[in-house]
Amino acid sequence: MAVCVAMDAAFLALAMTAALQGPFALVGRGDPRLLIAFPALVVVVLALRGTYGSKLQTEILKNLGHVVVATSLAALSLLATAALVGQSDESAPLLARAFVFATAFVAGVHTVLALVQRGARRAHIVGKPTLIVGAGQIASQIERRLEQQPELGLRPVGYLDADPPPKASVPYRRAPVLGAPTALAEIAEETGARHVILAFLSARDRDLLPLIRECEARGIEVSVVPRLFDSMNVRVSHDRLGGLPLLGLRWLDPKGTQFVVKHMLDQLLAAILIVLASPVLLGTALTVKLGSSGPVFFRQRRIGRDGRDFEILKFRTMHVPKEPQHLDADVIASLDRAPGGVEGVDRRTRIGSIIRRVSLDELPQLFNVIKGDMSIVGPRPERPEFVESFGQSIRRYDDRHRVRSGVTGWAQVHGFRGQTSLRDRVEWDNYYIENWSLWLDLQILLMTFGAVFHSPEQGSGW
Repeated sequence: MAVCVAMDAAFLALAMTAALQGPFALVGRGDPRLLIAFPALVVVVLALRGTYGSKLQTEILKNLGHVVVATSLAALSLLATAALVGQSDESAPLLARAFVFATAFVAGVHTVLALVQRGARRAHIVGKPTLIVGAGQIASQIERRLEQQPELGLRPVGYLDADPPPKASVPYRRAPVLGAPTALAEIAEETGARHVILAFLSARDRDLLPLIRECEARGIEVSVVPRLFDSMNVRVSHDRLGGLPLLGLRWLDPKGTQFVVKHMLDQLLAAILIVLASPVLLGTALTVKLGSSGPVFFRQRRIGRDGRDFEILKFRTMHVPKEPQHLDADVIASLDRAPGGVEGVDRRTRIGSIIRRVSLDELPQLFNVIKGDMSIVGPRPERPEFVESFGQSIRRYDDRHRVRSGVTGWAQVHGFRGQTSLRDRVEWDNYYIENWSLWLDLQILLMTFGAVFHSPEQGSGW
């Protein structure tokens, strides 16, 4: 934290120097003494917004939002001060320059630091050895997530559980069970653990309190998976009833006003994108038509909101089969390999492979958005023949049908495209539904531009 504060202070000082120098420095110089307080105000606001706290996720876009808020509040506060002393006209240009330079400098250093931190964690140069208390299904899911996301900086080294379930019932458990939770002190010493995650286990809550106290005494960070994690989202509020903490659960109604606004914005954005991308749409359509015999568009039944079916549109990227194609039943039974991408015989045309690689085959779905069948952002729709099977086999699969399906989604921008784990995809999609906001939609759209260049080899699979 101290290093981040020092770096911000140094770059803010450079920003103030740049505001006082350069080709625009003679325009409305104002009182330079106003800039003395600017760096301190920015650092205070950033600290109040939790920017310098310890976090697992290094969310670059969210951090940039914090920076813009901090520099804006600092500039407005000093402008108000200048107005009170009758210097607002002279000082406004100076404070505007300070705002621009401070935002650019601090946002830049935060972005670089976040990228360096992510890279170091992915390369396992830095990372905290982590113990997971509990060795059941939820605990093994935590281990999988930490292995899949090394950028979180937590490296699972083992489980603590006095009565762990047999390995056969927890197939995803890879790390060893090192002992009972009561042996935390010795095991933490042996493994060098610096983080402990409390997952679901058979021990009573009051028996876990000594573990938390032990971690506190040793300076080990503790994370807890709450019992009602399925019902928790970013809108959870924290209250108190005397000495008892209360968590207030808040939900959004997918059929409420906020989603009406979302759908209106979706259709407006889809119309704009269709106009802007019309040369690409026409060029791709012509290329598909000339590249092989068959229709330009591929149409397929999908299940969307409230279980209603609709016809999804894509550019055709495969040769038309001589006989109807049926997907092998093994794919339906495999919960770790969702349908998508290339299924069965590879019938992709030469141009179709290129179109899939950059996800141009998905562009016609903008017309599905205009019709109201889909949203720009949302869970990907599935074929009717799979929906019933997945709904019975996969926990909370049917929750996705509470909202409109999307052209892109939270799962897709995190790599769950094509024939990837369906359980994981459902988990990410349900997170999106529970925590939806317009800001999250914008974040997904920005991430989509990067994700389209990292398509699976067998096709886009959106």
